[in-house]
This record gives sequence, C-alpha cells and structure tokens, in this order.
Amino acid sequence: MKKSIKYIFGSLVVCFFILNCSSGGGDDTPDPNPDPGKVDPPSAATLVFPEQNSECTTGSNLTSTESTVVFNWNDASNATSYQLFVKNLNTQNTQNYTSNISERSVTILRGTPYSWYVVSKNSGSETAQSPTWKFYNAGEAVSSYAPFPAELIAPALSEALNPSTISVTLQWKGEDIDNDITAYDVFFGTVNPPVTKVITTNNTNTVVTVSSGNTYFWNVVTHDDQNNNSESQVFQFSVE
Repeated sequence: MKKSIKYIFGSLVVCFFILNCSSGGGDDTPDPNPDPGKVDPPSAATLVFPEQNSECTTGSNLTSTESTVVFNWNDASNATSYQLFVKNLNTQNTQNYTSNISERSVTILRGTPYSWYVVSKNSGSETAQSPTWKFYNAGEAVSSYAPFPAELIAPALSEALNPSTISVTLQWKGEDIDNDITAYDVFFGTVNPPVTKVITTNNTNTVVTVSSGNTYFWNVVTHDDQNNNSESQVFQFSVE
C-alpha cells in the first residue's frame, strides 16, 4: 500500500513538472529588453490627387503658362516625411519636393502631361515607393488631349542582351485621357535619336532584327483620332 501511495505521489509530481515546463515554453512572452533603436519600416503612400489618367482642372492659375497644383496622398504608416517626385512627360525633367505632411503645392506648366509618385521615409533610412500616376495639367480650353508619351516596358532601359540574340520584341504602354489612340509609329536604329520608322501599328509591341556588338535606340510616336500626337523619350539597349 505504501508503495502504491509513493508511486501515485511520484507520478503527480512528474506530471506537475511537465505541465509547468510546457506552460513556460511559449513564444508570447514580451521581450524584457526591447531594442530602443529599432524603427518599423514605412508603408507606401496611397495617391489621391491628381487622379490617375485624368485632367487636372483645380489648380490655381498663376499665368497663362503656369498653375499651382496641390498634390495629396493618404498618410503612410510609420512615415515621418515624404519625397514627392513630379515628372514633365514632354521634357522628361523630374523635380522632387520634401514634405512632412501628406500634401505639397507645386507650380507646374499648364497644358502639359505629368507623372508623379511619392516616397515614404521613416526616422531611419528605410523607404517605400508608391505607384506612379499620370495626369494632364489643364491649359486653355481644348476639345481633346494628346496621348501620354508611350511608356517603356521591354527591353529594360540600357539592358545588355546575349550576343546570340538576333531579334527583339519592343514593348511599350500607351494611354490617353480620351481613350482614342489610333496608331503608333516606331522609330528604331543605331543612331540617337533614331530616324528610321520601322512600322506604324495598332499594337503595343513589334519585333526588330538585331546583331551582336551594337547599341540600339528606339522611340514611339503615339497618334489619336483628333490628330494629336506625343513622342516618347528615346530608349536604348545593346547586344553584347
């Protein structure tokens, strides 16, 4: 009888020990010594205005050629400051502006296409970039707008291709506020800027022949059904 009591008592002690160890082995215990220097990364800002593929008509006109537009976006988590990038799509010139709040007034040209995006920054060195939006800053009253300059998709800018490459598919993206794009003229060659028109097409891609040891340049002129047109920047790639 004494042996049975000892056995039962010993078993209870062992079970208690096991349960006690199990309950203390979780991962939910707060770090007693958190790193005071740790900074959470910022999230990407959500753009609000000017809206994507829109005509911006709410700016304050300063002159016949310039207006002030208030760019705004939603607050990004863990962000302490923002960098706003505004690109003139006609000249490819980009300006950047710093803001500690989720908006920034910028003076830009009227009747001109722009793109913009925002980089969120935390108190450390981490950043996050928003998507890029395009818009037309309204000018004098017009019945239609020229297409946005074509945007490069492939090959990547300054990409170096394998020496065995003999043909390349040029790809681009076309957009228009009026949704009335009719055709694309593609210029391609080994001179910069390219002067040889290789095709007029309704597609947003075309195949060209290439050879090893050359650098190639190409751009796209986009047309709409109101006889408006826009010219992209010159893109380049090489075949090693």
